[in-house]
Amino acid sequence: MLKQWSALTVVGLAGVMMASCGASEAVDEGPAQAQGEGATQYPLTLENCGTEVTIDSAPSRIVSLDQNSTEILLSLGLEDRMVGTASWTDPVLDSLAEANDKVPRLSDNAPTYEVLLDADPDFVTASFGRHYKAEGGVASRERLSETGIGSYLSPTDCEGGVSINAGGTRTTPLTVDVLYQEIRDLAAIFDVPERGEELVDKLEERTQAALKGVDLHGRSVAFWFADTRAPYIAGGLGSASMLANMTDMKNVYADVKDDWPAVGWESFVGKDPQIIVLGDLQRGRFPGDRLDDKIDFLKSDPLTSKLSAVQNECFIALHGAEMNPSIRYVDGLEKIQAWTRDAGACAASE
Repeated sequence: MLKQWSALTVVGLAGVMMASCGASEAVDEGPAQAQGEGATQYPLTLENCGTEVTIDSAPSRIVSLDQNSTEILLSLGLEDRMVGTASWTDPVLDSLAEANDKVPRLSDNAPTYEVLLDADPDFVTASFGRHYKAEGGVASRERLSETGIGSYLSPTDCEGGVSINAGGTRTTPLTVDVLYQEIRDLAAIFDVPERGEELVDKLEERTQAALKGVDLHGRSVAFWFADTRAPYIAGGLGSASMLANMTDMKNVYADVKDDWPAVGWESFVGKDPQIIVLGDLQRGRFPGDRLDDKIDFLKSDPLTSKLSAVQNECFIALHGAEMNPSIRYVDGLEKIQAWTRDAGACAASE
């Protein structure tokens, strides 16, 4: 498994760099080990999506503004340090439910700045840069810094120092290594680097198992996340298309750079995907968030009902979090593997 470290820029401190090295890398022994093998040494300075952040000690009052970030933090065993979560698309993973019950939910969607401050955080994490927009977001990173609150944005939403979700453009396909980078970053920030490596190892082991026997022979696929009016469909460079690439499907919107563009149904039908991946979202924010509503629409709409994928019910159902850049990507792979075994002609090569 690739043990690639993150974009952390540690200033004058070798200890964190030692924690980041893979087992095959040669490491010089030195006084930086004084805090113990693998311990983060502070202050820790990092460059995170165009923002320099210095952390003097492990944060103890964390607010996570997105489900993806929340489930990483819970997987790292940090629930006792979390004082709030927000922006949920689905129920929490069953394996994390008990830990999640200990953490207040500030909002099902994005909280207001006042609600965030009421939680009295010393650090905020987010998966999507929209939360850090000065206008229309929760609070800018500059505003948080002014009040003594550190912040972190997932590198899965960043390219060239700019948030994709907050208006940037992705130019290279997202890979799972970037998600592993986020896990290692957060593990270093909160001084649990060994837990980070354990989580990456488990995800990689499950990934390799989920890909065994899966080869969809370049069959065309469309990923429909939400909305029946102007459906949000996965573009060719984001997390959903990453699932297609890993399982040898061809995203019919592979030439679109936006992660989740809204398209017309005429465009969708014109692409004629052989497989349709449907987001089963529990949030109820847009018409057609739920799986049953999506299927009912596809079968009853005069345009979409003519698609062979609809007539043959070549549907793969994934939770929204499994289509977003999160540790649930591996759950998505496992569901695709199970569907491939059971789908018959839908998954077979022509």
